[in-house]
Amino acid sequence: MDQNRLDQLALHCIPGIGSVTIRQLIAHCGSASAVWAAPKKKITAIPGIGPYTYSLLSHRNTACHKAEKIAEALPGEEVRLLFHTDDTFPVRLRQIPDAPSLLYFRGTADLNQKKIIAIVGTRRATRYGLDFTSELILNLSHHKPLIISGLAYGIDICAHKCAIREGLATIGILAGGLNRIYPAGHSATAFKMIHNGGLLSEHALDIAPEAHLFPARNRIIAGIADAVIIVEAAAKGGALITARLANDYNRDVFALPGPVNAPYSTGCNNLIKRNQAHLLTSAADIEYILDWQTKEASSAHFRIVIENLSVPENRILTLLETEKYPVQLDHLSWATNLTVYETATALLQLEFKGLIRALPGNRYCLPQESLSKHIY
Repeated sequence: MDQNRLDQLALHCIPGIGSVTIRQLIAHCGSASAVWAAPKKKITAIPGIGPYTYSLLSHRNTACHKAEKIAEALPGEEVRLLFHTDDTFPVRLRQIPDAPSLLYFRGTADLNQKKIIAIVGTRRATRYGLDFTSELILNLSHHKPLIISGLAYGIDICAHKCAIREGLATIGILAGGLNRIYPAGHSATAFKMIHNGGLLSEHALDIAPEAHLFPARNRIIAGIADAVIIVEAAAKGGALITARLANDYNRDVFALPGPVNAPYSTGCNNLIKRNQAHLLTSAADIEYILDWQTKEASSAHFRIVIENLSVPENRILTLLETEKYPVQLDHLSWATNLTVYETATALLQLEFKGLIRALPGNRYCLPQESLSKHIY
């Protein structure tokens, strides 16, 4: 691990400095190493960063020692560190305002795969929910989507097992470290997932999956996917938190309706009733809303062309492929971790190549996007 990555890891080893602050520090200073070397005047001039945060940086020696210990353990654990500045960091996840700045990943899946869906639901799943999950994954399998869930009892573990059965990559998002599989009874499935998908966490390897970490875990499930599917949910619970976050992040949400007197359909029925989720009856609903059928040919073309693009152009085009609406230049700059100048230059080149469309207000989208979606 090079020194800058070690310095970046050390920032995550300081209690009291979170992901948003780390992203701000690196964005203003240029690199993690530059953060450590920056004088107090430069650090405290960063918006939202004050003397207290600067005082936390005085614990560099302790933080660097912890970072070295973590780095030493990684090769044997076959775990990769994905920093928000890395090209391999999930592009969709980078777009959300409270995105993690570091992920621990054990597995083989492409976290920037073209089609990613999250399937979550109650731990007390009924036969109705389990059968629907199995049928849904079977009928979507020809699209080869990456299946995301939380490895929990009920709908989550059913989604993972059905994905494995259909030969699809599936990733479990953990609330604790990758060495603390929870529930422990799902360890055998988790091991299979590592070889055909993976396990992902924002926490160090041995962090216990405590209760307060689960809602934060749900934001990763919501942010990393194109759509979140709620199969069964009670009136309150983690699945509904995930649905709310997905709506906040401008992701499509689908909910399976159920009998009005079924306790584990109440949450889904309420989401549909309040226009917070699309009504889900079959795989065809997902294909229609996500426009998977009509985008097949154009997406294949973009995948061929994208191989010959520069890194900034590649990042921007990949991000725009995941967006339903035009994106402003400033947001593109932030979400791709590029400077405004790098972003503007790459956008101009992409426009010359006919790969994107420029719109009023410094907004950009892919050429095939319908103008009916544009909000002026």
